[in-house]
Amino acid sequence: MSNEVLELSDANYTEFIESTNSVVFIDFYSDSCPPCQTLLRYLPNLADYFQEEDVVIAKVHASINPKLSKKFMIQSVPLTVVIGKDKMVQYAEVGLMSMDSYIKMIEKALGKGGFFSRLFS
Repeated sequence: MSNEVLELSDANYTEFIESTNSVVFIDFYSDSCPPCQTLLRYLPNLADYFQEEDVVIAKVHASINPKLSKKFMIQSVPLTVVIGKDKMVQYAEVGLMSMDSYIKMIEKALGKGGFFSRLFS
């Protein structure tokens, strides 16, 4: 996969999500939110970390994408969402977390890192 961060919007989200078979990590952010700015700096590192995996790291500017903000019921930012290969939301977390927490969310959506995967690997 690519190690770039994809910018999703009201205009391109539906086409993208329908065409991808990847796990998708989306960061909903705002320019006026300090924790959002920190998380935005994490995104290229997440993209690098998962560049060999079937994962897309994306961001959505919540205030200029009202359709997506409504679809994901954005109440506050940052909101991170992990969408599985089945196109269903696997995880959604509000607030800034550690890089390790985001990695674990994505790995779980990939089917890695859980108790059974460690037990049988």
